[in-house]
Amino acid sequence: MAAGDYYEILGIPKNADEKEIKKAYRNLARKYHPDVCKDEGADERFKKINEAYSVLSDPQKRSQYDQLGHDTFTNASRGSYTGGGGFGGGGFHADFSGFGDIFDFFGGGFGNRGYSGPQAGNDLLMKVQISLEDAVFGTDRDIELAHTEACPSCDGTGSETRKLVNCQKCGGTGQMRQMSQTIFGQFVRMSTCSECGGRGKIPEKRCPACRGSGHTQVRRTVSVHIPAGVETGMRLRMEGYGEAGDYGAPNGDLFIEVYVRPHEKFTRKGDDLETFVEISPAQAVVGSVVDVETIEKRTVELNIPAGIQHNTALKIPGEGVRRRGKPGDLLVRVRIAIPKQPDPAVREMYEKILEAEGSRAPEAKKGFFSGFMGKK
Repeated sequence: MAAGDYYEILGIPKNADEKEIKKAYRNLARKYHPDVCKDEGADERFKKINEAYSVLSDPQKRSQYDQLGHDTFTNASRGSYTGGGGFGGGGFHADFSGFGDIFDFFGGGFGNRGYSGPQAGNDLLMKVQISLEDAVFGTDRDIELAHTEACPSCDGTGSETRKLVNCQKCGGTGQMRQMSQTIFGQFVRMSTCSECGGRGKIPEKRCPACRGSGHTQVRRTVSVHIPAGVETGMRLRMEGYGEAGDYGAPNGDLFIEVYVRPHEKFTRKGDDLETFVEISPAQAVVGSVVDVETIEKRTVELNIPAGIQHNTALKIPGEGVRRRGKPGDLLVRVRIAIPKQPDPAVREMYEKILEAEGSRAPEAKKGFFSGFMGKK
């Protein structure tokens, strides 16, 4: 197993079931919890245990992890930023027009500001369309991304002096308490402070560049590696490429959901690809050798055995999806094409075959005026 492999971290085999995964996690969590284990590196070990469990306990994530492998799954793309340029002002208003039909962007994220303190940035989701060739071999794409980053003028603090002070409205708690008396007794209602947004801190002096938000909108060109073997619906995670978090909190992540466009010649079934080849009835009866083009546009000879039936699949090993380990195969469906209007010589041969089989061809139908034609 690779270093840091989730199965290795939990100490379980790859075919472990849900109960085994949960049992291993509970045992390790009790052993390495920071409140219990004071060994050096226990905190980091505990984080890795939780990360492994969060993936392996989710059937969909586990399936993708098994398909893509540890390195590809956890680092689908570390990417790199180029270009850019800030957009000053407060508030983030997403403008993702102009990305064309290759990329569709969905802002708003998945974060939820339901607790006090510095808030992590929201996650973003982008949908990318790729060809089947790109899905089979993998590809690198440069995409244009619009998101928020820490304001460079105030280092993300929102304060011109780069200092934060306790919110006077909530006393630095980030929450407001409202007490009410009813016939059933006294009730306390907690709500997020409207002044500091639940952070408990406010800028000492608002930064004029970002108007105290600590964020600025930028456009970046991001390099994304799409690994070989991805399928429609798979999501690649780019850690830290989502919306900027509050000062002292992490950025959100960028999730890239893949959509593989249909191919005119090939379809995919797992790691196998499927195509078709047309042959004549004579080739089906006697057998033949035909040329088949692979998805790499290489020509491969395929032997058609005598007596093959319509829609039979013949296999060309190793010409499928190149994921981890052994590549898939190319399945070639054989279609027997019946000529609609064969030339006279070919028709005569088919008629002789009918006679040899003891069958006969139907007589040609005569039209209404056929009896009058040719009479003198």
